[in-house]
Amino acid sequence: MELSALVLLGLFFVLLFMNVPISFCIGLATLATMLLSMDLMPAITTLAQRMAGGLNSFALLAIPFFVLSGLLMGRGGIAKRLIECAMALVGALPGGLAVVNVVSCMLFGAISGSAVAATSAIGSFMLPEMKKQGYDDSYSAAVTAAASTTGLLIPPSNIMIVYAIASGGVSIAALFVAGYLPGILLGLALMIVCAGYAKIKGFPVAARLPLSVVIPKVAAAIPSMLMIVLVIGGIISGAFTATEAGAIAVVYSFVLAVLIYKEVALADLGKILLKSTETTAIVLALIATSAAMSWILSYENIPQSVSAGLLTLSENPILILLLINVILLVVGAFMDMTPAVLIFTPIFLPVAMELGMSPLHFGIMMILNLSIGLISPPVGSVLFVACAVAKVKLEQLLRPLLPMYLAMIAVLLLITYVPAISEWLPQAFGL
Repeated sequence: MELSALVLLGLFFVLLFMNVPISFCIGLATLATMLLSMDLMPAITTLAQRMAGGLNSFALLAIPFFVLSGLLMGRGGIAKRLIECAMALVGALPGGLAVVNVVSCMLFGAISGSAVAATSAIGSFMLPEMKKQGYDDSYSAAVTAAASTTGLLIPPSNIMIVYAIASGGVSIAALFVAGYLPGILLGLALMIVCAGYAKIKGFPVAARLPLSVVIPKVAAAIPSMLMIVLVIGGIISGAFTATEAGAIAVVYSFVLAVLIYKEVALADLGKILLKSTETTAIVLALIATSAAMSWILSYENIPQSVSAGLLTLSENPILILLLINVILLVVGAFMDMTPAVLIFTPIFLPVAMELGMSPLHFGIMMILNLSIGLISPPVGSVLFVACAVAKVKLEQLLRPLLPMYLAMIAVLLLITYVPAISEWLPQAFGL
């Protein structure tokens, strides 16, 4: 087992640091590990079978649907309307535009399901406005990057679907509902940081807008926010599955972006479909190769050995969960979320369950943990998008991000050790 684990993880990280595409890293490392216990042709056949089997899931159909609906919403003029709505509702709070930025990212991330899309769309509108109010470009970009990760917890979220597959049967509907309180808690923590920064810097507080201005701004954003109600409400009520909800989200996004807002022309649909196909292909390639890796992990009893090893270090669940969080924080700094979830869920989930943690609770903890990796160097994809949008260097973002890292880690620890934050809503809805 020790040799198998060494070959599997060692070769994977060697290839990763050589900038080999990550799905190839996973597939080649898995094949090399299989060759330790079987001949070449059986190994190749087994790899192909496990990859095909990993994609043989009805739930995976939700991913291309939500990717397409997210792209339609992202280009459909949604960001501007959500920002104006947030400005009308919370613009007069301490922290002003920074708090508006956080709320806008929460709303847009929940609709699009993409932290990268939220950073790009919201950042393009908010960063110039924040600069006019005296905010530093690097701080504004840091706020946008950190706040965009809330959309990975507030459903619909593709990474929750990936975790549901990797965990072997956690309800997607339960995961969607479980993400609301942690996502809102994370957003509130970032708002507190923004308010504190504004207080220290002495930024003026905007005047409260009259209802005659607030109501039209909120009304203009309601059609966009209704998608959340439609998708999640339908899933919770049992009217349709998560996959069917994805298809409904595509239809609704099309009507909103093309027919109502008219921000997307029919001629643009070809490019949007091509982009959604590319994104889906990348995700499904990762899922296929990770399914094969999960099989070889199980075949070699690696998760059981890791579980036994961790539990021999200490019998204190607080320390073990802290150690898992530290490992995942390091992993998230070097690896994108999708492969990290697919690879490390079968390794750490048995340990968490041995400690009495439910798969649902562990999933929310893991997603929040790896979300921090999206804004952590050296690989954080959201971090680089924020740098590009704000036209600042990476090192300029790190200092303003420090208090936001602390706020996010504080929320992570709270969610880790208080299961009710993740489990109360699913239990209330009987999921």
